[in-house]
Amino acid sequence: MKAGKVKAQGEEGLRQSMSWLHTWAGLIFGWVLFAMFLTGSLAFFRPEITRWMQPEIQVQPTPAVQAAQTAQRYLSEHAPDAKRWFITPPSNREPLIQLLYQVPKPKPGERGFVRIKLDPVSGQSVTGRETRGGEFFYRFHFELETAFPWGRWLASIAGMFMLVAIISGIITHKKIFTDFFTFRPKKGGQRAWMDGHNVLSVLGLPFHLMITFSGLVLFMVMLMPAGIQAVYENPRQYTDEVFKSFKVTPPLNQPAPLTPIAPLVEQAQQHWQGNVGRVTVNNPGDAGATITLVRDAADGVSFGRLAPYMRFNGVTGALTESEDDLSATVKTAGVVTGLHLGLFAEPLLRWFYFLVSLAGTGMVGTGLVLWIAKRRQKARPGDVREAFSLRLVDGLNAGTIAGVVLGVAAFFLANRLLPADMPGRQIWEVRAFFIAWGGSLIYAFLFQRRKWQDLLGIAAAALALVPVVNVFTTSRHLGVSLPAGDWVMAGFDLTCLASALLFGWMARKAARTRKSPAKAPAKTRPERAAVAKNAVAGGAPAATIATSSPIAQAPTAHIAPNHGAYEPRGDTP
Repeated sequence: MKAGKVKAQGEEGLRQSMSWLHTWAGLIFGWVLFAMFLTGSLAFFRPEITRWMQPEIQVQPTPAVQAAQTAQRYLSEHAPDAKRWFITPPSNREPLIQLLYQVPKPKPGERGFVRIKLDPVSGQSVTGRETRGGEFFYRFHFELETAFPWGRWLASIAGMFMLVAIISGIITHKKIFTDFFTFRPKKGGQRAWMDGHNVLSVLGLPFHLMITFSGLVLFMVMLMPAGIQAVYENPRQYTDEVFKSFKVTPPLNQPAPLTPIAPLVEQAQQHWQGNVGRVTVNNPGDAGATITLVRDAADGVSFGRLAPYMRFNGVTGALTESEDDLSATVKTAGVVTGLHLGLFAEPLLRWFYFLVSLAGTGMVGTGLVLWIAKRRQKARPGDVREAFSLRLVDGLNAGTIAGVVLGVAAFFLANRLLPADMPGRQIWEVRAFFIAWGGSLIYAFLFQRRKWQDLLGIAAAALALVPVVNVFTTSRHLGVSLPAGDWVMAGFDLTCLASALLFGWMARKAARTRKSPAKAPAKTRPERAAVAKNAVAGGAPAATIATSSPIAQAPTAHIAPNHGAYEPRGDTP
């Protein structure tokens, strides 16, 4: 019996330690993680968002062979002296031909890369309104709009804390499978939020583990460079050996015509029985030119840089190097990276990625709200420092959870409302995002009592306004896109409306919570023990004490399931 008690106490002590770690690991970077999860969720639809934000561009994709011929003709005319050409054939998600070339003599401080988009039918460059489009969310997700490499370091550190929070949360949960099926929204207060946090956490647990770990693997070279530095004298050697399709070959400085690229694309597609995802030409117009074709990432899980490739002599067109059977190490790295990016996912799986990633966003948000609920429960009356910390965290919660969503809506609205020919308009779109987020934080601290219901309501209104503004600013609104079956434009508007309904419901719940009278918090464990002791002293039967205090022996409350009950104070939703 004693051994059993010691074991039980040891398990409970471990869970208590993990609970503390889970709580603080989730809080310290919780606001950054919320923004990273939300923008990462949106990044799964990066091409579709960009297409919505450039409504004047309407093209249809063409076969890769025809696109390669069109791209070579354009680059031979406009960039014959470039060091490298990068050609991305069109696809259903990105119907334009995307070109990138490196000029031979860039300006000081610049890498000298120029991006061009071509109409695959006419072969002419396409210029829509200036916008970062979905690329903004993709870049913000891992760079946080901060100078290189500091943004990536901050995102990586936040990812490490997220991984610690997930693992400690698994250990903390006693009834992890029961929590998957337990959700009691009618209970209200902390219990409903705790159930929601548990359901969102357990629902996508394998996905959250995968996406967090694989995100750290993406920055493995930056985070742990010691092994590479010990083996390679020059980091470029490591890059050329691992990412063979990106290998930079030297020129011979002897002019020679470039062989046609289209037949090579056709040859590669027949060999792979799949599509070509990228064409790289090193030293076009030189006798040392090489043409490298990489298989499309959508044909498999492995990421494009770690996918099968074929390299040809740029003058004769002869195959010089290829790799179809990748090593186990390269396959593993490519699959881990590919799983994180999700480029292989077809529409149904892509929506699954999006929704489960949104569940992760909700998991972080509900965890932040629960932190406040628990601390208010245990707050000591008259403690000024504790009251200040609660106001600070609650303000950051409201200003970030509602503010980032409002920022996303402001980003989309700015795209439609700013003049299409306005210089630097893409900068102002990004500024609109941060102005809305910053304004939400200020509002949250100025109006403590109303912040949740007001900010959630404003976010809902802004999201609902996006498709409305789209009606008056473009000809590709729901009235046109739905009958035409244009699901990129229609799906975007419908998603905004669905999101508006969700945040409108949340604002309504926050308003009800604020108006409802606050109830006294549950007694702490010492208080319950004192009540039980007094009851015994007064002659109350032991059975009565046991039934009147069913959780008297429960461990100290923390952000974990089934520990205590609480009704919220103030306006915390």
